[in-house]
Amino acid sequence: MADVAFKDLCIDATRSDLVGPFWAELLGLQAEQQDNGDYRLRGEPPARTVWVNTVPEPLAGKSRVHLDVRLAADDTAVPGATPVRDRDDEVHWRVLADPDGLVFCAFGPHRQYPDAPGGPFELVVDAADPLAIATWWAERTGASVHQREGRPEVWLEEVAGFPYMFWVFAPVPEPKTVKNRVHWDVTGDAGALVAAGATVLRPADDEIRWTVLADPEGNEFCCFSP
Repeated sequence: MADVAFKDLCIDATRSDLVGPFWAELLGLQAEQQDNGDYRLRGEPPARTVWVNTVPEPLAGKSRVHLDVRLAADDTAVPGATPVRDRDDEVHWRVLADPDGLVFCAFGPHRQYPDAPGGPFELVVDAADPLAIATWWAERTGASVHQREGRPEVWLEEVAGFPYMFWVFAPVPEPKTVKNRVHWDVTGDAGALVAAGATVLRPADDEIRWTVLADPEGNEFCCFSP
């Protein structure tokens, strides 16, 4: 049984006025600008909601969390995006960046299932030990763990509340050094998460009604009470 359920996704940006509409268009969501300039991007189911939050610090290096998105064709234009890496013999997707420099991967239609719907289909997290951190999240969310023989990437399926097809953990050699530019929110018991190995970064208080935590690899996430 799942201890927590995925709630939504959050993106930090220095230019929410550009980044909010960009992601709303790319993900097919309805953009609602908040009084403070942030954006709420609504979707169905509600877990597809994305918050774009304004922060003062610029993007520092490659983001350790990103989305993979399927487009109508391999060469579909993404207005407002900046090319970072084109498809080649090594990778069959394009790496693009949003108006704030946040990278994401753009895929064409699925080769085996060309009629599969487009839009976001994977949440990808860089990891020092993909199997260990994937297993930790699987135990929290009731998910199943998958790994192809001979491949280092690990992915989860059937994550409670998860709006995408796969939650992928990919190995990287570099350690985490700065706050993730993208984080996820969950609904559950913060105390149970701490008992399982999460670290409290900021407890709920009169200003915020959620607990800011980090998983065993230091990935920030917010826990809301049910």
